[in-house]
Amino acid sequence: GKVPAILYGGSKDPGALTLSHNEVLRNLENEAFYSHILTVKSGGSETQAILRDLQRHPSKVVVMHMDLQRVSATETLRTSVPVHVLGEDAAPGVKEGGLVSHDLTEVEVECYPKDLPEYIEVDISSLEVGESIHLSALQVPEGVSLTELARGDDHDASVVSIHAKRVVEEIEDEAPVAPAAEAGEEAKDEGEGES
Repeated sequence: GKVPAILYGGSKDPGALTLSHNEVLRNLENEAFYSHILTVKSGGSETQAILRDLQRHPSKVVVMHMDLQRVSATETLRTSVPVHVLGEDAAPGVKEGGLVSHDLTEVEVECYPKDLPEYIEVDISSLEVGESIHLSALQVPEGVSLTELARGDDHDASVVSIHAKRVVEEIEDEAPVAPAAEAGEEAKDEGEGES
């Protein structure tokens, strides 16, 4: 009923933790658990941390190990936050039969812990078929930057797009094909005439 974990980072040495498995599973049901600042209580003290890694059993609903990284209010951190897409039903491209493609489900941000958003919203209610929203068009809270954009203009990836459905048409061949049996009989008749 326990989950081994490690708490590292900051100016302190890494420390081993043992967490309640049922409590961990209950928290993992909430999407915000993956991107929020967590308060880890251990040995009578509290530490602010974020979830860095999680190992699950390949076939059972069992968490095998967790990595938690300490955060400091005075230092920026980098972590991923989920992307929430709004307005799919209202998008003209969807009404015309287009399909929404979620190109990125999360984005990496850099900010101080107090500014860390739970998620970033993307409104696609005005998107047409063939259009997309890129990282540079995202509205991020003040104090938050997208790390991918800091790498240059060529890293302005598509976050969500609407594309036309692909239609595959079957083409029927109307040219008659000579049955194999008839072709064989003709060859046989020609062979008999020669003898």
